[in-house]
This record gives sequence, structure tokens and C-alpha cells, in this order.
Amino acid sequence: MSEEKAFVPNIVYFMCSWCGSGGAETAAAHHLHYPENVLPSRVNCTGALPAVHIMRPLIEGADGVVISGCHPGDCHYDDGNFRARRRVALVKSLLDTLGLEPERVWFRYVAHGEGRRFVDTAAEFNEHIKHLGPNPLKTRSDT
Repeated sequence: MSEEKAFVPNIVYFMCSWCGSGGAETAAAHHLHYPENVLPSRVNCTGALPAVHIMRPLIEGADGVVISGCHPGDCHYDDGNFRARRRVALVKSLLDTLGLEPERVWFRYVAHGEGRRFVDTAAEFNEHIKHLGPNPLKTRSDT
């Protein structure tokens, strides 16, 4: 008898180079750990992250995407975080139209000193995606 392998989600975590990645750096400085299956990816500003770059990991089989930007009023580019939130709302709408759960994409504010918030977001999203299960697009492409 073979044991069924536990589902380990493939998660991409985009973070702005100012605040989001600072949260990751603070987490590392305090020896806080996030799930190993979460792949961090630093971008200059989440407001400059095109919708296609949010959707592409999902289309290519990632199980979820998290985006962390600066808190309101703290964006180094004035309104990049608000542009990112609007873009995430658009992406969620497109995913729903395509029949893919919009809950596979999250946006969270994470400040430079919020290492615990960064780690908690990664862990919470990991559990959320485990509950949703594998990306249906990955299953379709594997057949």
C-alpha cells in the first residue's frame, strides 16, 4: 500500500523592495521562519507589478500568490500600494471569470519592521491554500 503524499502548495510571494522585503529581512533577523514552499520575489514597487505577472504563476501551476506592499501613507512612490490593491481586485475578477478561485491571490500590507506579520501572512496563506487544494490549472496541464 502506498501512502498518499500530503499536498504542499507552491506559493509565490511578491513583496515591494521598500516595506514588504523589509518585513522579510526583519523576520530573518529575529530568526522567524515561514513555510519553505513559499517563494519570495522582490519587486521595486507592488504598484508597478503588472496584472500578467500576478496571474502568470497561477497559469503556470503555482497554487497561490501573495503580494505585500507598504501601509497606506508609507508608499515610497506615493500611491503604489493603492494601485496594487486595485490591480489585485482586477486580477481576482479575471480569475473568477476564468473559473479559478479568486482566493488564490491575497494582498497584505507589511511594513519594514513587521517581520512577525510577514511570517504570519505566509503561514496563514499556506494553510488557506492547503484548504483550497491544488491549482486546477496544474491538474489540467498534467493530464
